[in-house]
Amino acid sequence: MIVTENFQLRIFTEPQQGASYDDLLRVAKRAEDTGYDAFFRSDHYLKMGAVTGEPGPTDAWVTLGGLARETSRLRLGTLMTAGTFRLPGPLAIAVAQVDQMSGGRVEFGLGSGWYEEEHTAYGIPFPSLKERFDRYAEQLEIITGLWETPDGETYSFDGEHYQLTDSPALPKPAQRPRPPVLIGGAGKKRTPALAARFADEFNLPFVDVETAAAQFERVDAACQAIGRDSGEIVRSAAMVLCVGKDEGELARRAESIGREVAELRDNGLAGTPDEVVDKIGSWRERTGITRLYLQVLDLADLDHLDVVADQVAPQL
Repeated sequence: MIVTENFQLRIFTEPQQGASYDDLLRVAKRAEDTGYDAFFRSDHYLKMGAVTGEPGPTDAWVTLGGLARETSRLRLGTLMTAGTFRLPGPLAIAVAQVDQMSGGRVEFGLGSGWYEEEHTAYGIPFPSLKERFDRYAEQLEIITGLWETPDGETYSFDGEHYQLTDSPALPKPAQRPRPPVLIGGAGKKRTPALAARFADEFNLPFVDVETAAAQFERVDAACQAIGRDSGEIVRSAAMVLCVGKDEGELARRAESIGREVAELRDNGLAGTPDEVVDKIGSWRERTGITRLYLQVLDLADLDHLDVVADQVAPQL
């Protein structure tokens, strides 16, 4: 497993850009075989940017249910499940079932939902930002509450947007009292406050190191305000991956995902293996992250995973 001094490398995919279940299965199996800690995927129903998105979207939790039975070690999860897509009760059931199917390997990332066009495309209501966050807060409380309800007891909730009465709070996940909860994002007030209450991990995707450090400090402050030890929350980041053993390989990989090498070096995790190791080291020193999600955009390039496993991970 790629874990060096308590630092973990995880694979993160964006299948809405164009991937079948079989494509994702190949990536997950290679990730497991080469020692990565986890396989994560986005939860989106519509492509982004200048790609066709064919063959079309795959459902995140259907995908993870399949992978739960076809892998044996990888942690499995989402960055992030959109709170707008599913009611909290049925979502709690689905995630608990996948956790059971995987033998307790699920990690549950939940966000408020943000991509309006996918909601319009598939007939999903898209409330105002305030209402989405209000619902998001209730969803976190309901889902964790259902999982944490002791066996034989019932769960009720009376919120502004959701009401549950005498739920049997079943099924229970394999991990007790519940799977780890991931929260992320750059919101300066409500996001850190929700992380302090509910998060086992706080993730910052696609931001610079100074922005990340400042947001982690806000989460620390929110924890302090409610008397929680912020050290209980794992710090992580997500970056687009583009590694080449030489400049030619690097340029080919950048071209395959429609990006420029210079831009990726600035905004992602890109370069030769030595460059990437140096950037990870500076992030660890500045932010205290202990997990890094590597956004792999060319899912056909399985050798990309091998380069990181063979030439980056051992140097960490």
